[in-house]
Amino acid sequence: MKRRTAREKALQALFQIDVSNVDPESAIEHVLDGETNDDYLNKLVLGVVEQKNTIDQLIKENLEKWTLDRVAVVDRNLLRIAVYELNFARNEVPENVILDEAIEISKIYGDEQSSRFINGVLSKVKEKLPNE
Repeated sequence: MKRRTAREKALQALFQIDVSNVDPESAIEHVLDGETNDDYLNKLVLGVVEQKNTIDQLIKENLEKWTLDRVAVVDRNLLRIAVYELNFARNEVPENVILDEAIEISKIYGDEQSSRFINGVLSKVKEKLPNE
């Protein structure tokens, strides 16, 4: 499975977890719909669930005039995936690729404002991360 596909399926799984409070394994199984499981998909979904408090805190610190609860569910979970990757997968994926992928996926699954919103928040998060 391509990483783009893994990110999109992770978004769908995290959306289910966020809205319906299903367990991560069930959400992953549901979005795979019979396809072969993928390590990167598992890493994203389980990583975001495991690090949710840390990730949400980073997002909250970089929102202007918004609370995390008011952010659209798709945008919130896309931000979570990208912030997870920026913090915990930077050695595997270049930062610019993480941002570009999140922005492109937001154009597919979000509304007309999503890509600008995602770009703005992630750019702030990226600026505050320690350089390695």
